[in-house]
Amino acid sequence: MDSRSHTHVTAALRLCLHALLAGLLALVVVRAVGEGAADTAAVVAVTLLTAALYAAGAVRSSAVQPKGSVQPKNSARPKDPARPGISVQPGTRAGAWWLGGLWVLWAALLVLSPDALWVAFPLYFLQLHFLPMRWALPAVVVTAAAAITSFVVHRQEIEPGAFIGPLIGAAVAVATVLGYDALFRESERRRELIVELVATRADLAEAERTAGTLAERERLAREIHDTLAQGLSSIQLLLRAAERSLPENAPATPHVRAAREAAQANLAEARSFVRALTPPDLEHGSLAAALERLCARTTAPELTVRFAVSGTPVELPTPYEVALLRTAQSALANTVRHAEARRAEITLSFMDTSVALDVVDDGRGFDPSGAPVHERATGGDGGFGLPAMRARAGSLGGALSVESAPGQGTAVALTLPLPDTEGERAA
Repeated sequence: MDSRSHTHVTAALRLCLHALLAGLLALVVVRAVGEGAADTAAVVAVTLLTAALYAAGAVRSSAVQPKGSVQPKNSARPKDPARPGISVQPGTRAGAWWLGGLWVLWAALLVLSPDALWVAFPLYFLQLHFLPMRWALPAVVVTAAAAITSFVVHRQEIEPGAFIGPLIGAAVAVATVLGYDALFRESERRRELIVELVATRADLAEAERTAGTLAERERLAREIHDTLAQGLSSIQLLLRAAERSLPENAPATPHVRAAREAAQANLAEARSFVRALTPPDLEHGSLAAALERLCARTTAPELTVRFAVSGTPVELPTPYEVALLRTAQSALANTVRHAEARRAEITLSFMDTSVALDVVDDGRGFDPSGAPVHERATGGDGGFGLPAMRARAGSLGGALSVESAPGQGTAVALTLPLPDTEGERAA
């Protein structure tokens, strides 16, 4: 709900409460003067004292609370600027003393004039506003009992209306306040939900931009590595072979050597482009360090993420590192969003002829054979689900396996064959 609407409602409720109390006090004075009772002067004096005390609290309230501010009545209720509070801070000692003074003056006015019982209705709202609910309800009951007693004492008769009027007024006041509390809490939940949705939409837009940028960088890195770099590497190898086959003093030897050196320089430049386009997590440190940082910054309620390395680490080509890192990110993101796991572990294993990445959690798991659940659990994140993992693994000659069952956790394993060392150095 718009905070400006709360401000308008607050002003309207306060004005209504001011007008109601002022009108009822004026009625007491007018009736006392019109009837010419012996205690008219006392009625006027007590009424003026009551009005003065009420006005002092209202003035102090407007001086303490800025316009549209939110002041809680007590810790058991939401911060509600629209509740008809008009005095010093609710829930404070000053507010309780102010309310107690009003009640004492009203009780004295009850003794002097039977018309003062109608002032009980605005007092109900003040008590419900300033006191915790465990004290407000007894105070409302006492106020209603005092009004009924005043009517019986002054009229010297017992009528159903003497009981029904104050009790109905008290019930209406309690129902109004409790109903408003419920409506306000609901409006606050909706407002918080809207704020969260707006923030989430902004985060999603930023995440989509970042994902698009990273995806384009990865695509360019793969294209440069698979085309230009490989082509320049082949040219360099052919020129090296041609240089070795030529006689030592052949006229073409310097030209072949110059062409080979140019191809080597351009290959180094292409590799620098590939390194510059790799994911930021791989720009500073090894793949193991990037995976360890990924585990450290992954947070979820009651989730502990650990990382381990098995075997002797070897230098991997950039496409391998990107594939392993992206698979770990995707699998761990699915664990956080869907698994409700308490533990997750990422293991990077270096073997003689392959490198493997295992992401295991103890979450609720799923049925890999159930297509709808499977797609929701792993393929609904915009391109980093199981189909994308399998495509990435297949492009490098590897394999992806998923083992899971409802209530038994999930294990995602990516295995890539290690490239030929000599061929990789040449590439």
